[in-house]
Amino acid sequence: MTNKFETGQILNGKITGIQPYGAFVALDEEIQGLVHISEVTHGYVKDINDHLAVGDEVKVKVLNVDEENSKVSLSIRATEEPPKNRPKPHTNQAPKQEANSGFNTLKDKLEEWIEQSEEREGTFKK
Repeated sequence: MTNKFETGQILNGKITGIQPYGAFVALDEEIQGLVHISEVTHGYVKDINDHLAVGDEVKVKVLNVDEENSKVSLSIRATEEPPKNRPKPHTNQAPKQEANSGFNTLKDKLEEWIEQSEEREGTFKK
């Protein structure tokens, strides 16, 4: 039944159900596809209900057709222009370290730690 759909096709559908992970879209009388929450819109979607509701008419792009399991993966955001001035995502990153600190082998770090330890020992022995 899913053989009438192919990857890249743009279709109109209707939201038939919403779950925390995505929305089900009726493509015709027999076939439904899933729009994963990450494919709803450009940017982060915390609550899919803020963007979609059951009964909404949507334009979707077919991302993948799994004929063996009769599943169709869809995207709404692939049918939309990405925003031109995207705000930088807020991240909780650690402060930047020195430029020379990066990935070191354990052997290299061990030698560095031993040197630091010997330096500290000298301050206690005086």
